[in-house]
Amino acid sequence: MARIDLRDEMEFCFEGSGIRVSCDHPDVPGDETNLAYRAAALFFSAYEKTRGRPPLDGVSIQIKKQIPVGGGLGGGSSNAATVLTTLNDHCSAVFSREELMGLGLQLGADVPFFIFGRPALATGVGEILKKYDDLPELYLVLCDPGVSASTSNVFKNMDFRLTSWRNYNMTTGLNVLVEGQGGDSRERLHNDLEASACSLYPEIASAKEEMEFLLQRNVYMSGSGSSLFALFAGPGDARKAYGLLARKWSGGPEKIFLTSLKR
Repeated sequence: MARIDLRDEMEFCFEGSGIRVSCDHPDVPGDETNLAYRAAALFFSAYEKTRGRPPLDGVSIQIKKQIPVGGGLGGGSSNAATVLTTLNDHCSAVFSREELMGLGLQLGADVPFFIFGRPALATGVGEILKKYDDLPELYLVLCDPGVSASTSNVFKNMDFRLTSWRNYNMTTGLNVLVEGQGGDSRERLHNDLEASACSLYPEIASAKEEMEFLLQRNVYMSGSGSSLFALFAGPGDARKAYGLLARKWSGGPEKIFLTSLKR
């Protein structure tokens, strides 16, 4: 698992009472179903159990979305992690990083990764993290095909007969990017969820096919979808590819981002 240079903006105001969350995206709720709201509520509860009193009267959280909703990029999980770490910093770091990761796991399997904050080999349900130092410097052209994928539906639709260890790197035995491997289709990656997501959401399959044709390189799906990405060894080629897709899909539902891996 690795972070990229694409992020939502979050503003915290420690005034008033209770927990309030708002977002500029119409499909993101502002009530207790929002992961940021749940993260704040969980922190308040854990703090009160530890200290015998609430950590503060209230917090207001405003979210400006940049990460595609339902794109398999961990947007909600990264926001939840940010809420936990921000509230913890504001409250004199009452919890250790490991304790915050334990709280994060109660919210979602990939929340601990965003608290961990560095490239990692993830096992278990995603909560067992080992620092990964061999991540190469790579640039990404990222596509939001304009459809929000349901993680639960993608998992329910999986055919486990199609998964195989043969899909993984024969040198490492893992599904990882290796130092010196570079991008430009010299990498070997596989996502077992891709076939399921593409069968449920034909828009993902068609966008992937067109990206591979236009860019003449491998295109992969992130997480449970729907975001797609191609890897580049240098920023110049990535910018050219970004420009090509931006011109091709101008005015369409697809959104294109130029970003990079954070090592």
